[in-house]
Amino acid sequence: MSDKNKKSFGVWMDSHNAIVVGKENVDNGEFIVLGHVKNAGPDNNSNEKNSNNQEISLTQKFFKEIAGKMPNIDQIHITGTGQSQEQFIKFLAESPQYKNAVSSESTSNKMSDENLTAYITEYFN
Repeated sequence: MSDKNKKSFGVWMDSHNAIVVGKENVDNGEFIVLGHVKNAGPDNNSNEKNSNNQEISLTQKFFKEIAGKMPNIDQIHITGTGQSQEQFIKFLAESPQYKNAVSSESTSNKMSDENLTAYITEYFN
């Protein structure tokens, strides 16, 4: 399978927002924004343990929502700020559906939808 026919996706993310980019048609489509995902974060819970548990639960939900925009992936490039990319790559590696996907990552500042689409298009071409 050539790289052109692989199901390739790009994600820009931080701990609260993600932008998912993929091809509208796997064989010949252009990369487009497939969706935005938000993680509101825990509410102001006075109990630190409950707050930590809620944060873990919300992060898992956030990652599942991002993954849900990419039903089948062969390769993914994840970029953004902080440690969210590493956590998301670990999440994908532990998910049977995504464990064989080739993941790569880089660090970048927040990008507009257009800049992310151009970046991912260039990355995979």
